[in-house]
Amino acid sequence: MKKILVTGGSGYIGTHTIVDLIENGFDVISIDDNSRSTVYGMNGVEKILGKKIKNYKVDLKNFDETRAVFQENTDVVGVIHFAAYKAVGESVQFPLMYFENNLFSLINLLKCVKEFNVPHFVFSSSCTVYGNPDAIPVTELSAIKKAESPYGATKQMGEVMLQDFSKVENVSSILLRYFNPVGAHPSSLIGELPLGKPMNLVPAITQTAIGKIPKMFVWGHDYPTRDGSCIRDYIHVCDIAHAHTLALEYLINKKNKTKCDVFNLGTGDGVTVLEAIKMFEEVSGVKLNYELGPRRDGDVIAIYANNDAAVNELGWKIKYGIKEMMDTAWKWELRIKQEEALMTQKADLN
Repeated sequence: MKKILVTGGSGYIGTHTIVDLIENGFDVISIDDNSRSTVYGMNGVEKILGKKIKNYKVDLKNFDETRAVFQENTDVVGVIHFAAYKAVGESVQFPLMYFENNLFSLINLLKCVKEFNVPHFVFSSSCTVYGNPDAIPVTELSAIKKAESPYGATKQMGEVMLQDFSKVENVSSILLRYFNPVGAHPSSLIGELPLGKPMNLVPAITQTAIGKIPKMFVWGHDYPTRDGSCIRDYIHVCDIAHAHTLALEYLINKKNKTKCDVFNLGTGDGVTVLEAIKMFEEVSGVKLNYELGPRRDGDVIAIYANNDAAVNELGWKIKYGIKEMMDTAWKWELRIKQEEALMTQKADLN
């Protein structure tokens, strides 16, 4: 089995991708310092797969510790790099923290990829690289506009690093620009588990519905869209995960057109924030307590993908629609509540 290193393996997309990789015949090791994740995610992965996953609790900003992982695993044939801070609003507030974490970690990884001759690299990029696009849906050839947030800027710079690095080194790369991953694994054993206040829409919706948050806010209701709220392309996390497996197979089978290919990962349909809330209410039967608030710095008005390249070149097929996204996210939230209740009962008995 070909061994793949997944960074950020305990995180939201990392956990789902590890499941997909192993179900498709890959061997996987993980690096995650759990600064933005918990061991809960990897525990769920192991329950789904029925096997242990080796995770190195390493901060990728520490070069020596990162290099030690590669020294111990010289048979790694590919890296999937998820590990990064990813909250748009937080990045606006703490730009230096984002630049340091997201860029230094990538530089250290690429140094190791070069030294240990790892031939394949898949980079977790984002539709934020397009900024406020001139036209939608965006294609891979759409202009890279000024980033609306430091988070988006780190993704743009990460792409430049990979493009320049791949030109001169013996490594083939893929940049996967995904849109808005949501939902959870159908088993409800893994899903999005933000630490502290959720920064993304769907966990904010589910945590409000279950009572963890008294009220959520819709940031901006006067945008030039069909209902005044932002438009996004929500894509199920399992569909995103499988695209990473396909991307690795694409590189391993030498189907890449350039040393650094680019693919959009989205459904191709734009959904407004208010439409997403309405779908959640229909699926869950819960009336959501929300309030229309002001615009938030760093948010683009509207963006969704043209995904023809991923569909035609990678053979990617989207399995889940917005209804399944909301349904799996809600079932995941209900499971968390159930597990928390069991833990409270055990604590009371002790």
